[in-house]
Amino acid sequence: MATMKINSRGASLEAIQHHYDVGNDFYRPWLGDTYTYSCALWEEDDTLESAQLRKIDFHVAQARAAHAERVLDVGCGWGTTLKRLVEVHGVKHAVGLTLSQSQADWVASLAQPQIEVRVENWLDHSPDALYDAIISIGAFEHFAKPGLSHTQKIESYQTFFKSCREWLRPDGWMSLQTIAYGNLRAEDKSRFIENDIFPESDLPTLAEIALACEGVFEIVAVRNDRKDYERTSRVWLSRLKDNRAELIDLVGEKTVTRYERYLSLFLIGFHTGTMNLLRITMHRYDQSRK
Repeated sequence: MATMKINSRGASLEAIQHHYDVGNDFYRPWLGDTYTYSCALWEEDDTLESAQLRKIDFHVAQARAAHAERVLDVGCGWGTTLKRLVEVHGVKHAVGLTLSQSQADWVASLAQPQIEVRVENWLDHSPDALYDAIISIGAFEHFAKPGLSHTQKIESYQTFFKSCREWLRPDGWMSLQTIAYGNLRAEDKSRFIENDIFPESDLPTLAEIALACEGVFEIVAVRNDRKDYERTSRVWLSRLKDNRAELIDLVGEKTVTRYERYLSLFLIGFHTGTMNLLRITMHRYDQSRK
């Protein structure tokens, strides 16, 4: 495991592993065959699996990543995007960053020589060569801790975007997906989610992302697909309940009940608009003004 600096403004290694290292066997039955733990991109007759692959293909297209030499996936999860990049979209070398050892072990087990996975904080990332494209799906939520001032939060996000810009070749593109605050104030958010599900993590607003990008990335397109996350959460919850007895034997009833409650709250949050799901296309400015 790589030595990591402490990121005082984002979730720690321990906080990330609290959630994602519950166990690979726990997540697989309800995430489905794509093993993808982020909002899908749905069309009417989709299965969860087809909607998840559509989501990945969308981000590949937005990042102009197809047939690239090198692509970075920040927050690579169990490697489905990495695998699809090299096996479907003709990418020669795909690098994934995760803070979860369980996820990294799974990606390594794919034994795909064109994929490189690192248990590494993005703050510590130092690529051997520039990337043609960057994709980040469902990681940005962990880049700021609760309690930061508005200025500190913007600075934290800006540090990330400046790093991505430095890692990209001139004229490079990035596709970002993140949950964001909708019609909800930070002080009114669920303490259960903050303390028991995603500790040390705070959501961005669209305005904060836009401010942090100024002079670093041009925001080319924004989608708010919160209804897609409502549907994704509904399917996950249904599958979790279908496999409840098996999962209780695996991790205990307390953990399963905690996840049922969290997915139920997410379903409601995306239905009511207290949370949004943003998919943002960004283009690297050739001359940074920050």
